[in-house]
Amino acid sequence: VELLGKTYPQDDYSNVTEKILSKVGKNLHNRKHHPLWLIKEQVKDHFYKHYIGRRGTPLFSVYDGLSPVVTVQQNFDSLLIPQNHASRRKEDNYYLNRDHMLRAHTSAHQWDLIHSGLDAFLAVGDVYRRDTIDNTHYPVFHQMEGVRLFSCHELFSNIKDGEGLQLFEQGHRTAHKQECHTMEAVRLVEFNLKQVLTKLMTHIFGDGLQVRWVDCYFPFTHPSFEMEINFQGEWMEVLGCGVMEQQLVNSAGAQDKIGWAFGLGLERLAMILYDIPDIRLFWSEDERFLKQFIGPHIWQKIKFQPLSRYPPLINDISFWLPSETYSENDFYDLVRTVGGDLIEKVVLVDEFAHPKTKKVSHCYRIVYRHPERTLTQDEVHRIHQAIEESAVRELGVEGRF
Repeated sequence: VELLGKTYPQDDYSNVTEKILSKVGKNLHNRKHHPLWLIKEQVKDHFYKHYIGRRGTPLFSVYDGLSPVVTVQQNFDSLLIPQNHASRRKEDNYYLNRDHMLRAHTSAHQWDLIHSGLDAFLAVGDVYRRDTIDNTHYPVFHQMEGVRLFSCHELFSNIKDGEGLQLFEQGHRTAHKQECHTMEAVRLVEFNLKQVLTKLMTHIFGDGLQVRWVDCYFPFTHPSFEMEINFQGEWMEVLGCGVMEQQLVNSAGAQDKIGWAFGLGLERLAMILYDIPDIRLFWSEDERFLKQFIGPHIWQKIKFQPLSRYPPLINDISFWLPSETYSENDFYDLVRTVGGDLIEKVVLVDEFAHPKTKKVSHCYRIVYRHPERTLTQDEVHRIHQAIEESAVRELGVEGRF
């Protein structure tokens, strides 16, 4: 595979498609006036204005041009993700080969950036995951990672009688802290993290925003939280965050510091803020979409006016599955490759096991709808036929067409 000026030999892990490779280098988050660029610029602007370093310069440095091609080591091992963890599966990721992949999250850069000596940074980029097909999932989306590390002095200097407090101890891991952290240190880091993120979301969505925190699990933070905001009467999850696993921080050479990390999806925020109903629209080249986001400044209030809602065309496809090797994400990926952005949604509507042969049959409902124009029956029929033929040829299914 040739990508960004380098050649990657293929092996039994290679599963990245031409369709996905064509998205690499588009960098929607760096395209001026694009809604994802607007969200990135708003977050950047907020951090630049509110967090100033000792020399009067911004505390957080921003990296928005890091290559999406990373090693498996960067994407998983550096983040302490176990070898047998489900998130490494070929079904869920785009591998160039056994050693290289398209990053599945911007967290893949945490270790390198800390190792280079940084204490506070934001990393923004396109990330790639094989996933279901609906109006909120797309195999390429955009994330922002934030990391902040504290020395003992930085964390405790504003605390009354803080001289005697320590970052580290030899204790036990509990639901609230890691074995090596003191309770005081974790409480302060967690408080700072939640305060920073609440301020950020309030800046983006407006004063009076209701926020709630839900305990959760990530391999590279503990304790970990998801942040939900109440927007127009509905609770929505907007990001994941937590106190960084000390083992990760130590291995990157910052063993005298403690830190937090967060990761947020730019599409998620843009869909909520601008009322964009379909994630495929972010890839639109239609002027009617793009010109809605051109304004005098990045904080301009914008409510997306839908391009008229075109009617869907719905076709079902049924087939007998091959042996154990079949994965639903392989089928979704194939549908995306053949049908591209004409596919709005794919749903498994029926699963049937033959009582005698024990063979399993799946029936999927494919919703065809272009975000910018009306599709013809003929056009959809041709694509549907191509999907049927590809499924037989590439996935080894037995058609019931």
